[in-house]
Amino acid sequence: MRARSLTALLVLLGVALTACASPAPSPAPSPSLSPTPSATAPTPVPPTISSSGCGSTPPAPVGATTEGTITVDGQSRTYLLRIPGGYEATTPVPVILAFHGHGMSQGALETLGDLDDSGSLVAYPKAAGTSPKDGWQGAPYSSGADDVAFVSALMSTLSSRYCVDTDRVSAVGISNGGGFVALLSCALPDRIAAFAVVAGAVYPAFNPGCPTADPVPLIEFHGTADPITAFEGGDRNGTPLASVSTWLAREARRNGCVAAPTRTTLGTDVDQDTWTGCQGRGALIAYRINGGGHTWPGAVAPSGPGITTQTISATSLVLAFFADHPLG
Repeated sequence: MRARSLTALLVLLGVALTACASPAPSPAPSPSLSPTPSATAPTPVPPTISSSGCGSTPPAPVGATTEGTITVDGQSRTYLLRIPGGYEATTPVPVILAFHGHGMSQGALETLGDLDDSGSLVAYPKAAGTSPKDGWQGAPYSSGADDVAFVSALMSTLSSRYCVDTDRVSAVGISNGGGFVALLSCALPDRIAAFAVVAGAVYPAFNPGCPTADPVPLIEFHGTADPITAFEGGDRNGTPLASVSTWLAREARRNGCVAAPTRTTLGTDVDQDTWTGCQGRGALIAYRINGGGHTWPGAVAPSGPGITTQTISATSLVLAFFADHPLG
């Protein structure tokens, strides 16, 4: 009887000690300032990462496009910058870097891309030199300037002057500008969140890729009847041009995706290829425009030779892709 009483006493003592050792309830977490995720994307959106320019008076008019200049490696480099209407110096906003094609003006890209209403700061950098030597790094007709250094300096400049969400700086380009965006995905994957290539010109001799670099999100558009950067690649003015399938396979390997994409038919002239199983931040989506030319899909203004599909809008798809793939 005495043993049973001792056993009961020990049990009660153990319960009491366990209760005393239990930690106090944790305080409720502070409300997140991040946007509420959609029902189809349950993963929480990471908080915005603000820059040193937050709180500073913007040096250019809000809702307007102005020209800026910075000096890189002793060379004056220019860019156009569109500041969105409603910009507030205390609210971090995304940045889109938009790269024109060889011989194309910044203003032309601003018109056909229609990125100005995205709510982002949109920078339209200018390639160095004068036509025809005004191409971006990664092509045989580039000026020879260090364009990667220019982009890096431009990003730092924008972050110091404006309230930038440094987790949402993305890059898009057309033709030679698209090829340069592919090069930037190798050079600055830790600073640029997502990449978009339209009718991209990728020259393996000047843009060999980076198979061991970290995976990145990439979206691509190309017409099968592109008369400038041929879909099947080949010789272009004496320099080998990669076929679209070759360099997409290269990007799939870099991102650790499955080798073969899943194809979805959109309308009568567009196929969407989506690679799955990508590693880390990696993502890869390509739009094949059957019969499409050297153009910006969905553009309402002339964007190049050949047919411009209206089945899809490259602008809408690019903006949605950028929103879905922050750096963090």
